[in-house]
Amino acid sequence: MAKKARKVTIVGSGLVGTACAYSMINQSICDEIMMIDRTYDRAVAHALDLSHCMDFTQARTKVSAGRLEDCRDMDVVVLTAGANPKPGQTRLDLLEEAEKITRDIVSRIVAGGFDGVFVVAANPVDIVTYIVREVSGFPRNRVIGTGTSIDSARLKTLLSEVFSIDPRSVNGYAMGEHGESQFVAWSHVTIGGKPLLHILEQHQERFRHVNLDEIAQKTKDAGWEIFTRKGNTQFGIGNALAYIVRSILNDEHKIIAVSAVLEGEYGQAGVCAGVPAIIGDGGIEEVLELNLTWEEQGKFTRSCEILKTAIANLRT
Repeated sequence: MAKKARKVTIVGSGLVGTACAYSMINQSICDEIMMIDRTYDRAVAHALDLSHCMDFTQARTKVSAGRLEDCRDMDVVVLTAGANPKPGQTRLDLLEEAEKITRDIVSRIVAGGFDGVFVVAANPVDIVTYIVREVSGFPRNRVIGTGTSIDSARLKTLLSEVFSIDPRSVNGYAMGEHGESQFVAWSHVTIGGKPLLHILEQHQERFRHVNLDEIAQKTKDAGWEIFTRKGNTQFGIGNALAYIVRSILNDEHKIIAVSAVLEGEYGQAGVCAGVPAIIGDGGIEEVLELNLTWEEQGKFTRSCEILKTAIANLRT
């Protein structure tokens, strides 16, 4: 019996889109990738360039160029096309331009018959994810934003440097907006399964130099530090996208901090924000509700209010 091919479209052949494609090819995540770009020749060029990796990979991935109306039989559509920030702008400053681009792209993809899962990376990702859900009419499980997945990875990297351990031995999440109002849920950060706050309490002298507020700020600022130094971020977010797509296609049920449409979780609705969720072949299988402290819940509420205000401003 023939095996069903796992197919992914990447809309936006810029640095993030191509980094995602390159990661998926080297990890043999899917069988086919279709590259789409505003300039068709650019999509063709990237498809050709990526296809020349195959002699050096463990499995062959077919890479081609296409158009928005060609997504009908795709399993996942990754959206990276959006507005680029200018120096001094926040992610929310990109909203009006991002909305126009997103509405056009998503309406054309859905009109072409696409019925899979959208994975969104375009900024401001929480609000763009909300717009994708609104325009597509898809159930919330089939619209996923990268959210604070990359911020959580940056947090783990920073903690791994402080405690001299592998970042994969750290578990914890940045939550809320992928932006200025995000926060770290310190009450749920563990190292080797042991709560970080307990480690700091038991070894106060050894870790007296550890400043959690400073680490949270560095987590928040990491993307901007990269951006100001080289003008973009690509590899971390590209790999985060590949990681999410792999969990969908392989039904891995990984818990990832993604931007999800909230329907009462954490007391919020009518907004997308970064929360840990189980990701499987249906997209978001379940949003996990952590038992946040009173202070953390307040930070999450404030972050969601900022996002809700931005969404409301689009309607005025």
